[in-house]
Amino acid sequence: MESKRQVCLRVWGFQWFMESTQSMATTMSTKQQYSHTMLGLELPGKQDPELVKRIGAATALEVRATGIQYAFAPCIAVCRDPRWGRCYESYSEEPKIVQEMTELIPGLQGDIPPNVSKGVPYVAGKDKVIACAKHFVGDGGTQKGINENNTIVDWKSLLSLHMPAYYNSIIKGVSTVMVSYSSWNGVKMHANRNLITGLLKNKLRFRGFVISDWQGIDRITSPPGANYSYSVQAGVNAGIDMIMVPYNYTEFIGDLTNLVEKNIVPMSRIDDAVRRILRVKFVMGLFEDPMADLSFADQLGKKEHRELAREAVRKSLVLLKNGKSSNEPLLPLPKKAPKILVAGSHADNLGFQCGGWTIEWNGDSGDITAGTTILDAIKSTVDPRNQSGLL
Repeated sequence: MESKRQVCLRVWGFQWFMESTQSMATTMSTKQQYSHTMLGLELPGKQDPELVKRIGAATALEVRATGIQYAFAPCIAVCRDPRWGRCYESYSEEPKIVQEMTELIPGLQGDIPPNVSKGVPYVAGKDKVIACAKHFVGDGGTQKGINENNTIVDWKSLLSLHMPAYYNSIIKGVSTVMVSYSSWNGVKMHANRNLITGLLKNKLRFRGFVISDWQGIDRITSPPGANYSYSVQAGVNAGIDMIMVPYNYTEFIGDLTNLVEKNIVPMSRIDDAVRRILRVKFVMGLFEDPMADLSFADQLGKKEHRELAREAVRKSLVLLKNGKSSNEPLLPLPKKAPKILVAGSHADNLGFQCGGWTIEWNGDSGDITAGTTILDAIKSTVDPRNQSGLL
């Protein structure tokens, strides 16, 4: 039998993490019927923060239904170059629009009460999850749009273009911030103490915890992992509180222990990291009730959530041009059109239409969830007698 004191002092871990940049997008089963909304770039079509907040609330319920308590969202990158392959995760190239879209945070975590100090993490209850503002900072401004590259801007531009959404996120009680793989003016963000500790933690008084990206500290050196002990030292001393170490965790523990024993990583830095992580765990109620709640199981793929996803799709559509002129519109398509060209294999592939961060980072092919392909939708719309004209 465990003593009462042992139970009280047990420190519970998070029940894994979930990438939720695309609503409840990454699931453990390829056939799980989850609800699926668009990625960041598609949502601001209507610039509707209230809609984004409702999507966050539905996402929180579906994430909780899997037993997971931590969502890696929102992505508040400001995409300044459309060549960047992860632009689809960003809400906009305009900082103001990205700021508005941080309403996803109170959707995921709940509305922060007026008496809670700014910068303190907040999670409203068991139907909410921890949110994560990412990727700190400037990941959308890299040279030539190259992923994980160098963002070359002056201090004023960094603050005016890439930081505003972080101000909003902190005010709304975001619990965690994830660091970017990219660099700012040649300094790797995972090793940038001036920005992580100096700006985020000290000046902006962020009281949640800072988490690395997947194997983020490995990329501090070139090639990645070339001097792992240095990477551990640089990342932890920069102010990262939780490190994602998917593989070489034994080496990480050994290196960090050695660095602390030699006072290269001061114990005060460890204390700060522990304090921040425990603060978030207390806020979300992990110590009172750490187990998954089976009562949320019926929230996964709920009809109301699917209707919400459809509403988001309808409101996100932006028609740039409709035919040659107003007198010769292309849309709506005539039901009796003799021929309709549907080009590309993706038009009849549900998985590819869902895009990245569906099931996994790059998405997947085939019938990964319930839905209708573009080709099937057109077939159901046009006159059946003319379907032989589909090319």
